[in-house]
Amino acid sequence: MSSCVHFYSIVTILLFALPPLEVTSHHHNHNGLKSLHFALFQHETINKTGYIIVNGVGGPPVSQTTTPFGTLFAFQDPLTLKPNYTSKVVGMAQGTSITSGLDGLQSISIASIALNVKKHKGSISVVGVTHNTKHANHPVVGGTGDFLFVQGYVTSSPVNLVGLTVTYKIEFHLYWPYASSKP
Repeated sequence: MSSCVHFYSIVTILLFALPPLEVTSHHHNHNGLKSLHFALFQHETINKTGYIIVNGVGGPPVSQTTTPFGTLFAFQDPLTLKPNYTSKVVGMAQGTSITSGLDGLQSISIASIALNVKKHKGSISVVGVTHNTKHANHPVVGGTGDFLFVQGYVTSSPVNLVGLTVTYKIEFHLYWPYASSKP
């Protein structure tokens, strides 16, 4: 399956051994800009949080990591603090992806990510090409609430691609161009 934000990211999803991680965030001065960096985990379950809307026309069959070329996939996946699906949910990634790689491993993905982390509440929007089995960067193209005018990128990396629920590590690298990190 292709995970779009996995991210779809975002059905895109190998089994990596990662120790449980707490959300870590850093506010620091990046050329005087306010910034925030943290990681969450996206969990996508086929026919529960992610659905094939239109089957593609060719290429590999549907699996945990592939879908036929042209497959349209929609998702609404929880984001948790740890790689465990039962960890505290602090966000939701929702969007769509279209399989754009003939090998079934890449998708053009669009997602809105609602967040409530580290005293920040709102959403960010991302768009880009997601690779189902490798790390991928997605530029931030907008935001709402505390993320209004935010810029930066989101990195999606597979953590667990085995079973009905696949897991990705989603790393956020956010910058506010109109907010100084100085008091």
